[in-house]
Amino acid sequence: MSHSISASTTGANEFRRDINGLRAWAVMAVVLYHFGIAGFGGGFVGVDVFFVISGFLMSGIIGKGLQRGDFSLWEFYLARARRILPALIVLAAVLLAVGWFFLMPKEYETLGGHARRTLLFASNLSYLQESGYFDDDAHEKWLLHSWSLSVEWQFYLLLPVLLLAVWRLFPGRRAMVLVHVPLLLASFGVCVALTLSEPPKAFYLLQSRAWEFLAGGLLFLFGENLRLSARTRLGLEWLGLLSIVSAVVFLDSSSLWPGWLALVPCIGALSVLLAQRGDSPWTGNAVAQWLGTRSYSIYLWHWPLVAGLAYCERLDSPAWVLSALFATLLLGQLSYALIEVPARRGLYGLAPRWAAAAVALAVFPVALAAHWVRIDGFPERLPEAVGKIEAQIHNRNPRRSECLAKDKGCIFGGESIRALIIGDSHADSVVTAAQAALPDPQWQGIYYRAVTGCLLLFSARNIDEKEPGPPCLRLNSDLNKGLETVMPGLPIIIVNRTSMYALGTNEKVRGQKPDRPFVFFSTPPDRASPEYLDEFRQHYVAMACAISKHRPLFLLRPIPEMGIDVPRAMGKAMLIGARREVSITLADYHKRHAFVWSIQDEARERCGAQILDPLPYLCDNELCHGSKDGLPLYADDDHLNEFGNRLLMPMFAKAFASMQDAGEALAHRREEATR
Repeated sequence: MSHSISASTTGANEFRRDINGLRAWAVMAVVLYHFGIAGFGGGFVGVDVFFVISGFLMSGIIGKGLQRGDFSLWEFYLARARRILPALIVLAAVLLAVGWFFLMPKEYETLGGHARRTLLFASNLSYLQESGYFDDDAHEKWLLHSWSLSVEWQFYLLLPVLLLAVWRLFPGRRAMVLVHVPLLLASFGVCVALTLSEPPKAFYLLQSRAWEFLAGGLLFLFGENLRLSARTRLGLEWLGLLSIVSAVVFLDSSSLWPGWLALVPCIGALSVLLAQRGDSPWTGNAVAQWLGTRSYSIYLWHWPLVAGLAYCERLDSPAWVLSALFATLLLGQLSYALIEVPARRGLYGLAPRWAAAAVALAVFPVALAAHWVRIDGFPERLPEAVGKIEAQIHNRNPRRSECLAKDKGCIFGGESIRALIIGDSHADSVVTAAQAALPDPQWQGIYYRAVTGCLLLFSARNIDEKEPGPPCLRLNSDLNKGLETVMPGLPIIIVNRTSMYALGTNEKVRGQKPDRPFVFFSTPPDRASPEYLDEFRQHYVAMACAISKHRPLFLLRPIPEMGIDVPRAMGKAMLIGARREVSITLADYHKRHAFVWSIQDEARERCGAQILDPLPYLCDNELCHGSKDGLPLYADDDHLNEFGNRLLMPMFAKAFASMQDAGEALAHRREEATR
């Protein structure tokens, strides 16, 4: 997010009202997009507009300084720090203070890590390792928007060093152009390639974003002395603004971004900059100038308000959103008037070394505090009940890291294997309850093997990868090949989040529609059409029948999905003095899982598969509960924790009691088939 030049100049003394106004367009696009205002689905392109502006201004400052012979690398860096850091330091300090009272320990630790990385201008690298910018859990990152500041600062560090080195070897503008062009082309190529293969890298990394800065720099180098007619400049401005508006209106979070589509807002920004219409009613009006001057502070403070509304589950409330928009402008004004302007004036009045020392002294205590928070989280600051709730987030299968998504199975319990449990992470969430329900868990055991995101269906392929990942592929292959030879005759219990694979999920997945299936068989579907579901049914029943020919098969009905992160929702409510019981209606459960129930029923009727139903243990006549006795039953929104899965022990105990009968029934079916 480029706000480094307060006066919107190109290195001389002129004030570019058009640049200041273009900032207003960019920041409001971003703000309205983040608040979910209709019509601004592509508002994230505002950041790309800022990158172009920043490149234009930075190349102007460096180029003119080199031409005059008075460019100082030290002063360049100090000027950027004076402009960016004061308000950013205050924001980080305020969030750490607020988080002390309202965030659970792990959330607070995460905030501390993000704040530290933000002040070191490396937060984009942290977010790259976590999740996509467009994913739902992005709202849990209170400083997510700092990724653009980090990318920009990284550009600031490298560009002047490179241009200074080139100037000393080959003084002149031509050499600067020859540096910009190949780097721009290389970066754009990287951007397009990564957008297709690894979108988060394309979004967060400087390598794939540098071309936007360099495009602005090239415009300065080519267009500084360009003379255009008033009519041409008007046309350029209209073209530019129309391009930006089109990107804001017609793009959205499902677009392949940034990639070649980023050319649209970038060309728009370049056109407006080239037009140089300082008297434009679109960028030169009083509102645009007010917003542009305060755009940095508005940008800094708007996202924590967005994250705060999401934290309180108020982001869908028009009244709350409107109030937060007003608060964004108010905080932007206060930050500008009380932090930006006084800090800029005060630091410019100091000698460079003292200004640098003042900035460092301001950064150090906040960065140190963030580091402590990242290490500890300070759970003792919260009521004991909140800590107990949060503990259930991590109360998962203690052998999860050892056994989940591995190419080998694990034995839970004794060496005398009673049954096999195969599946995905939902199998991981219940296997210990099955072990505890064994008639003699010291002697008897369960053979367990599971892979996250892996549907047990021999012919299914992952819709994103066009084939299952290697662990899932091997699990399906090994199961198929070992039906007769691996622990022959022992029952198999299949535990999958089958509805997600067939119908999609309510969770936001980058590049995937919420209702788009996760697997396919012949042609990747856009939705769960009747034809697709019929194909899914045929393959599912065929697999169930193939297994049932060789051993007893038990199919677990879908675990209720709560739709929200249960322990975090309960903990957040308690922190603000409320009590929350999370649940879904039984009607909603059946609506979500009706298809899976139907194919499991067909597998029972046609192949003799046994059904395990968790509803009597997790639901009553009206609701499926996400908590019991004030503690969450789930580790997140759909995985039972070790407290919740114990409710299923009676179900598994009945299953183990019936397995002898199931084995006898299988033997009878085999005998009938051979007659």
